[in-house]
Amino acid sequence: MESEGPPESVSSEKSVFFSQQEEDDEEGAAQEPEETVATNPLLQPALTGDIAGLQKIFEDPENPHHEQAMQLLLEEDIVGRNLLYAACMAGQSDVIRALAKYGVNLNEKTTRGYTLLHCAAAWGRLETLKVLVELDVDIEALNFREERARDVAARYSQTECVEFLDWADARLALKKYITKVSLAITDTEKAPGKLLKEDKNTVLNACRAKNEWLESHTEASINDIFEQKQLLEDIVTPILIKMTTPRQVKSAKSVISHGQKRSQEYTFY
Repeated sequence: MESEGPPESVSSEKSVFFSQQEEDDEEGAAQEPEETVATNPLLQPALTGDIAGLQKIFEDPENPHHEQAMQLLLEEDIVGRNLLYAACMAGQSDVIRALAKYGVNLNEKTTRGYTLLHCAAAWGRLETLKVLVELDVDIEALNFREERARDVAARYSQTECVEFLDWADARLALKKYITKVSLAITDTEKAPGKLLKEDKNTVLNACRAKNEWLESHTEASINDIFEQKQLLEDIVTPILIKMTTPRQVKSAKSVISHGQKRSQEYTFY
């Protein structure tokens, strides 16, 4: 990639990544053949943040590389990395955001299971992490070491990235809980217990309120998020317990006994 003339810092960082991120891999620090990289017109704008240059290639039918734009973008090296990974290494968050609208798979993995999120985490590219999470990438994806991006950030002592991914994980946990509860409440046919309409509305309204809270509190702390999840659990848990408690069905004997008792009461009066 250096043959296209990116800044020296980008070149040196790239070489560090190839030895660092794939350490212990049999593929090691293998790079793309120079002749292949040198002919890729997307490299320079991807590494320098030239959004207009990228858009011209992707959107201008008159551009000589227009028809091959997606192929050029997704062209991989020997370990499965494309130019999106180069953009991550260079911290070009706007490039990632711009290219996402062309339908690229932001959860694609290398041969060792590294995603773009893993890459950004290893390099300490906090703003790139934020963009990827905003674009709903899978923050739970595992590499060949069974590591999430958060684990990779911790391994390379990227403290800010660890803190951000912990925050993102807390938000995801609340979202998943809301979804789980909503599905459980609406699928009452599978519930052995009785669900009153009032209980159903209580839960659905609580879930809706927490979704709105998440949307309106994008800067909330981890503690705030945990607190909101606990408040929701306090509302939902008693109702879910009621749902999972089997209905009590009276036996024929108890019904007859009850009828006889009522009959005796009427006779007494």
